[in-house]
Amino acid sequence: MTNVNTASDKVAPQPISSNPLQTREDLLAALEQLTAPLEPYYSPGRASLQIGSTGAGYPAATAGMEGFSRVLWGLVPLLIGGGESSMWSLVLDGIRHGTDPDHAEYWGEVRDYDQRLVEMAVFGFALAAVPGQLWAPLAPQEQERLYNWLNQINSHPCHDCNWLFFNVLVNTGFRIIGRPYDAEQLERNLERMDAFYLGEGWYSDGVGGHSDYYGPFAIHYYSLLYAKLMEQDDPQRAHKFKERARLFAAGFLGWFAPDGSALPYGRSMTYRFAMSAFWSALAYAGVDGLPAGVLKGLVLRNLRWWFSQPIFDAAGILTIGYAYPNLVMAESYNAPGSPYWALKAFLPLALGPEHPFWAEEELPLPELPAVMVQQPAHLVMVREPASGHVAGFNSGHLSSNEHTHTSAKYEKFVYSTGFGFSVPRAEWGLGQGAYDSMLALSEGGENLYRVRRRNLESEITDNVLRAVWKPWSDVEVRSWIVAGLPWHIRIHRIKTGRALDAAEGGFALGQETELEQAADSLGLVAATPWGVSGIKGLRGYGKAELVWPNANTNLLRPRTVLPTLTVPLQPGVHWLASAVYGDPAAGTAEAQPVGGAGSILQQSPAALLQVTLGEEAITIFTNTGTKIIIPVN
Repeated sequence: MTNVNTASDKVAPQPISSNPLQTREDLLAALEQLTAPLEPYYSPGRASLQIGSTGAGYPAATAGMEGFSRVLWGLVPLLIGGGESSMWSLVLDGIRHGTDPDHAEYWGEVRDYDQRLVEMAVFGFALAAVPGQLWAPLAPQEQERLYNWLNQINSHPCHDCNWLFFNVLVNTGFRIIGRPYDAEQLERNLERMDAFYLGEGWYSDGVGGHSDYYGPFAIHYYSLLYAKLMEQDDPQRAHKFKERARLFAAGFLGWFAPDGSALPYGRSMTYRFAMSAFWSALAYAGVDGLPAGVLKGLVLRNLRWWFSQPIFDAAGILTIGYAYPNLVMAESYNAPGSPYWALKAFLPLALGPEHPFWAEEELPLPELPAVMVQQPAHLVMVREPASGHVAGFNSGHLSSNEHTHTSAKYEKFVYSTGFGFSVPRAEWGLGQGAYDSMLALSEGGENLYRVRRRNLESEITDNVLRAVWKPWSDVEVRSWIVAGLPWHIRIHRIKTGRALDAAEGGFALGQETELEQAADSLGLVAATPWGVSGIKGLRGYGKAELVWPNANTNLLRPRTVLPTLTVPLQPGVHWLASAVYGDPAAGTAEAQPVGGAGSILQQSPAALLQVTLGEEAITIFTNTGTKIIIPVN
C-alpha cells in the first residue's frame, strides 16, 4: 500500500504538467517531482546544491548554500505533516558538513547584510517546527556547530525590511529548542514590523518601500509562521499578525485570476508560485475569514497554472525566469537555486488529510468587485469577468530603489495577468527599451528614452489615478489614468523646456508567426492567438505604429509586438491623450488568430469610460460618479 505521507515513493516518472493537483497526495507527488531531479546535483559533502553556472551578486559558494536551504521550504512542511523524504538524510549530512569549520564545504563566517542570513530563516523554522527531525538526530557537537553557525545572525545586521524576520525565525527556533537566544533583538525586530504596516492589512517592504509580493510571501508569510509557532507564548502578537493577514486577504484576492494566474508585478518574479504562499500560510496558521475550499483553490489553481508553463529545463530543474527561462528580467540576487523559494507554497503539506484544507472541496474565487482600490499599494485592480483578465493600474511611488529594472517593475501605468510586463533589453530605441504600458520620452532625435522612476505627487480617486513626475529637471509630466477593461484612457500634460520625442506603449502582445492588424488615421490594433492589443490617439499624437521589442523582454511571452503612439514635441506645454485596449485570449500559439481587430477601432472608449476631452477642460466621471475636472492650460 502506498504511504501517502511519503514524498519519495518511486513510481514511473510523470511530467509535473500532468499532475492534476487536486488532493494532498497530488501535492506530495508534486514535491517529489520538483525535488527528485535535484539529488544528482548535491556536492560530495551534500552541503551545496550546484544546479547552474550563472552568477549572482554573491559568490558561487553562497549560491550553492542558498540552493541547499531553499529546498527545505518544501521538505519541512512535509515533515510537519508526518511525512518522510529520502532526501532528509542527505539534508542532515549537508548540515553536518556545512556548519563544520574544519570541513571543505563549511558555509563560512557571514558578514553584515550577507545572503546567508536570508537562508538561515528556514533553519529557524525547522528548529521550531520539527526539532525531532532536525535537531535530535545531530550529535551534541554537531548541534553546537549548527547553533554557532546560525547564531551569527545575532551579530550581523539585516536590511531594514522583510529581512528582519530572518532573525526572528532563527531566535524563535533557538527559544523553542531551549538554547540561548537574543530576546532583545527578537522583540525589537517584531516591533519594527509595525513601522512597515500601512493599514488595511498592507505592509511596505521597509519604511517607504513598495507594497509588492514581499508583503504576502515574506512579511505576512513569516508573521503567520510566528503566529502558529508562538500562539501560546505570544498570543497577543499572534492575534495581531493573524488579524492583519485576514484584512490583507480581502484585497489580495483581487490579484488572482480565475485560471490561477496572479498579477506579475514588482521584483523577484522568478519565485513564481511563491505568489500563492500567503494562502498556504493562512491555512497553516488557522486564520479565519475565507473558507478552506477557497484557500485550497487559490493554491492549487496557481500551482496548476505554473506547472503548465515551460519553466523547467530538460532535467526537470526550475530555471531563472518567469513564464519561461529568462535572465533579462532577473535580479542581481537570483542565483540558479533561487527559484526554489517557490516551495514556500507547499506549506499545506504540514496539514493532515483530515484538515479542512484537504477534506473540503476546492472552491472557485469568491465574487469580487470589478474595481478594487488599494490605496496602500498605489493600485487599482480591475477585473473583466468575460475573459478573466486582471489588471493592476498603478499611480506610481514617491520613492524608488536600486533594484534591477525598477521602473519597469514598479512604475508602469498598468500590469496584467494576460500581458505581463516587459523590461528593457538595452538602452537604444523603442525596440530595446520595450516600453509597454509606459510613456517614454527622449530628447529630440537622440533615441535614448526615459520613463517614470518616481513621482513628485501620487493619488487615487476611485478608478482615476494621478501622478506628477519629472524625467528631466525642465520637463514635468502630469498623468491621469482612467482605469478600465478592456479599454483604459491615459492623459498627459507635458511641460518641457527641451525638444522631445514621445512614445506611448500599449500592452505587449505575444506573437510567434500569425499576426492580424488593423489601422486607421490614428489607431492600431494587433491580434494574435494570445489576444488583442490596441492603441488609439485621442489628442496630440502624430502616428500609430507597431514596435517589435527585443526578444525575451516580456515576462509571459519571449516574442511580442507592441502598439505604440509617437509624436515629436517642441519646448512648451502639450496635452496628449490615448485609449489603450487589451483583451488576452485563452489558448496557445496553435490557436486561431482573433478576428475582428478592425471593429475595435470603431468603438468610443472615451464615452465608455465617461471621459470628455474638451478644449478648455477635460471632464472625467469616475466609476462611482465622482466628477473630476482638469483645466486645459
